[in-house]
Amino acid sequence: MTGILRVARFSEKERVFWAFLEEDGQVREAEGDPFRGFGHAGPARSMDGLRWRPPVVPTKIIGVGRNYRAHAAELGHDLPAEPLLFLKPPSALIAHDEVIRLPGASQRVDYEGELGVVIRRTARAVPEATALDCVAGYTCVNDVTARDLQKRDVQFTRAKGFDTFCPVGPCLALGVDPSDLEIVTRVNGVPVQRGRTSDMMFGIARLIAAISSIMTLQPGDLIATGTPEGVGPLHAGDSVEVAVQGVGTLRNPVRAEAT
Repeated sequence: MTGILRVARFSEKERVFWAFLEEDGQVREAEGDPFRGFGHAGPARSMDGLRWRPPVVPTKIIGVGRNYRAHAAELGHDLPAEPLLFLKPPSALIAHDEVIRLPGASQRVDYEGELGVVIRRTARAVPEATALDCVAGYTCVNDVTARDLQKRDVQFTRAKGFDTFCPVGPCLALGVDPSDLEIVTRVNGVPVQRGRTSDMMFGIARLIAAISSIMTLQPGDLIATGTPEGVGPLHAGDSVEVAVQGVGTLRNPVRAEAT
């Protein structure tokens, strides 16, 4: 895991900027971004007064269903012959430490810890052999899902699309080899999911090739690559974490939707 660079988006009052994350918990404000490239980095400073922002501003969020055999089995679903894709709205995005709101319309909201892939450049009909060249970096994603609504609706739009149902962060990791990373989800500090990206049915290059053959991928677009087995419910008062090896740990509190 040497050579990994972690960058994050922050806001300070009305200003939003990218910064490099230092090992000691400080940050260095950076010129540029992961899509056009970084220039000069400012002096190290503390995070006092800074607010985490999602490390991506996508035109679209593409989810992948049943990409781990054990997860498909735990839900009683057949394995797909090709990537099973769905969309989450960008309005579902929240950052590290922001609150997941449980909607009153659902009685069962599940966590789904995943590796997120952030696209660097416009990509259309990309060959699998060169697909990873389109990647800006990797992040942690919680594909929050209203499981009861998913079963009732058959298609995924409502179940996956509520506001706050796509926590992403805390950072974007550059220089990561995504082929065999451990993914661990914890609820209130207790591990509830554990898997490895090497267990994916369709790897990242295959996913980018398949998706870009359907829709043009734009810089900042996010692919949530699927979740391992062990999904389960969230309750008001919980704290849920998604940790991806070499990337970081995304943490979000859970609250009931205000009425």
